[in-house]
Amino acid sequence: MAVAAFLAVAVSAHAFTLVLDPGHGGKDYGCIGKLTNEKTIVLDVSKRLAAIIDKEYPDVKIVHTRKDDRFIPLSERAAIANRNKADLFISIHVNSIDKKTRGREKIHGASVYALGLHRSDDNLAVAMRENSVIELEEDYTETYQGFDPTSSESYIMFELTQNRHLQQSLELADAVQQELISTAGRADKGVRQSGFLVLRATSMPAILVELDFICNPQAEKFLASADGREKCARSLANAFATYYRRHDPAKLAQKAANSVPEKKSNDPKGADTAADGVVSYAVQFLTHPRLFNEDAPELKGLPNLTVYQQNDSYSYATGNFKTLKEAKKCLKKVKKKFPGAFIIKMRDNVRVEP
Repeated sequence: MAVAAFLAVAVSAHAFTLVLDPGHGGKDYGCIGKLTNEKTIVLDVSKRLAAIIDKEYPDVKIVHTRKDDRFIPLSERAAIANRNKADLFISIHVNSIDKKTRGREKIHGASVYALGLHRSDDNLAVAMRENSVIELEEDYTETYQGFDPTSSESYIMFELTQNRHLQQSLELADAVQQELISTAGRADKGVRQSGFLVLRATSMPAILVELDFICNPQAEKFLASADGREKCARSLANAFATYYRRHDPAKLAQKAANSVPEKKSNDPKGADTAADGVVSYAVQFLTHPRLFNEDAPELKGLPNLTVYQQNDSYSYATGNFKTLKEAKKCLKKVKKKFPGAFIIKMRDNVRVEP
C-alpha cells in the first residue's frame, strides 16, 4: 500500500502518545530550596499539564513516568516512552546552581533543552547535575555502560549520537520557551542543546524543561505557589497545542491522502497484469515500531515508497519494478544507506511470499 493511503488507514488505530516525565522523585529530591523542592514542584506541574491536555485534546494518550513520589531510574523513564511508542517526550525540571556561586539568589529564568553538544560550560554543568541522579541507582556503571556523569570525557560520546528527531525537538523547545516567557512570565535563558541521558535514550522528539531557578527566592516563591505552577502548566500546554496541530497524525494522514493522486497503469490493456494480480518487485530497507511521516528524514530520497504493517512494526520498501534485474540494481544503491535491505515480491501493492 502506498504511504499516503496507508497513513490514512493506519492512523485510526494510532493515538498520539505524549509521555510526561516529572524529574526526580522518592529518595531523589532534585534541587532543594527554602520552601520546597524540585521533585514536588515538577510532579504537580506535570499533573496540571496532563489535566489541561486531557480536557482540551481528549484524543491524546498521556503516559506518566511517575504519578506519585517515587524514584524512577533515568533508563526506565526513557524505556517507558519507548515501550509506549510515544510521539513526544517532555521531561520537567527545576534549575539551580552551586551554593558556593556568588549571586545565586539573583539568577532566574527558564530554559529548554534538546539533545546535542554542550555549546557552553553552563550547558554541561546542567547536564552533569541532572545526569548525576544515576548514582542513586544500583549498578549504574553497568546500566549506562561505564558512563560517568561527573566526567567531561564521558560526554564526548554525545558527539557521536545522531538525533534524527532533533528538528522537531528544537521546534517544540522553542514553542515551550516562548510560552514560559509570555504566559508564565519567566526570564529568557534560551533554548539549548546538551547531553541529557534521559533524552539520549528516547526514540522520539524529546525535550527537557527547566522552569526556573529554585535558588532564587522570588522564583521559588512563584514555583511553590498554585498560581505559578498553573501558569507553568498552561505554558507547556499551549506549546504542546502548537506542536500537536502541526504533527497530529490524523491531520497529516488526511493531508497526504488528499494530496497524493493514485497512480494509474500506463498500459490500458493490462499487459503487466496476470490473473492473480499485478506482480512486481521492491526493495525493503527499514522496519520500525513507529509510523513515519512521508517527509521524515529516514525516507528522504527514496522514490515510490510502500509501507505495510507486520504485528507491531511498520516495514518500508522503495521501488516498483517489473523485473528482478531492475530490483537488484536498486538494491545495490539502497544498501549503501541501509546495509540490511533486501528484495521483496509484491502483488497489487501487497507483499507476498516468494
